[in-house]
Amino acid sequence: MHYQTPTRLQAAILDWAGTVVDFGSFAPTRIFVEAFASFDIELSLEEARGPMGMGKWDHIRTLCNQSAVAERFVRRFGRTPSDDDVTAIYQRFMPMQIAKVAEHSDLIPGALESIAALRQRGLKIGSCSGYPRQVMDKVVELAATKGYSPDHVVATDDVPKGRPSPAQALANVIALGLDDVAGCVKVDDTEPGILEGRRAGMWTVALRFSGNFLGLDWAQFQALPARQLAAERTRIDGLFAASRPHYLIDTIAELPAVIDDINARLARGMLPSHT
Repeated sequence: MHYQTPTRLQAAILDWAGTVVDFGSFAPTRIFVEAFASFDIELSLEEARGPMGMGKWDHIRTLCNQSAVAERFVRRFGRTPSDDDVTAIYQRFMPMQIAKVAEHSDLIPGALESIAALRQRGLKIGSCSGYPRQVMDKVVELAATKGYSPDHVVATDDVPKGRPSPAQALANVIALGLDDVAGCVKVDDTEPGILEGRRAGMWTVALRFSGNFLGLDWAQFQALPARQLAAERTRIDGLFAASRPHYLIDTIAELPAVIDDINARLARGMLPSHT
């Protein structure tokens, strides 16, 4: 059977916090700080943001592996954090996260319009997140009340291995009945999320300003002077460089133009693996 490359995108697989909802990705970060504080371990918001995009247990494990955090743990408990300690923090984190997620559930400006434009172009909308299913169900329910319902949702604990593994992106490919990973685009505000898309063989679009790397809310972002915005753009592009996104845009509001560009490249026989 002759292999034919896709000539148009079939689906976009969108991240959640910092991509479609929760401008600045505040819901998860603040809860990490509070969960660690409940064990008398200080954690800064900046430290909490470090491994963002990973599944939450893995995120906590990564934080505990950092020397500064491990040292605080040793001072408090006389030992370095074990996997059991990570699980204890995770179990403290979960109910706090479920309770807090509603406070940061607003859709990112331009998200609904962009997703409608993608659907007009014939794309299915898949989604995945570093959130576990218990939290994800709440996020999905809240988003639906605001007009956003993707065709499929994959939580981090729905698959054997979370990001930067490609499993969640590929679970969307299977569920949506897609023909070719090269006909898919992964959109995310974190490095693990971009690596997930790259490893799944998809086109990737990194979002600079709505997520974790800028870490400002919508009002703060709107208030940034042009010179600072330009400096942040350069800084954040540098942070994404190692994960090699195919495109970098400011927010999801700019996504439809990227979709048109990818479709033009596919029509010329280009594939995501070529770049």
